[in-house]
Amino acid sequence: MKVFIDSWAWIEYFVGSKYGERVASIIENNENEIYTCVLNISEITSKIKREGFDFEKCYKLVLSHSKIVNVNLEICKESGFVHAEMKKKIRDFGLIDSFNLVLSKKINAKIVTGDPHFKGMKEVIFVG
Repeated sequence: MKVFIDSWAWIEYFVGSKYGERVASIIENNENEIYTCVLNISEITSKIKREGFDFEKCYKLVLSHSKIVNVNLEICKESGFVHAEMKKKIRDFGLIDSFNLVLSKKINAKIVTGDPHFKGMKEVIFVG
């Protein structure tokens, strides 16, 4: 199965929380293809830095366990449209979350997250 791991899920994985254990079962399943948006690296880095985690260890885990998906102008434009639409429904929906939605659809993958903004979406494996 193709899965797109968002920042929320990666952070829970690093923390080793009960949600992180669910994420680990997906990330560490060799039958799954794991993807991460390049933009999530910034969110992950920020959280790791603020929380005092071992940056290099976490960064290497993301790179070793997933394929990093880059963005281009077309993806940026689509994500902007998705973000504008989502903000009508969910006032604080994140811009990078929009990139995750667009990119996961492009590669036919499910987003793994516990972010409440994604709750109930068919494109999501909700672990929160």
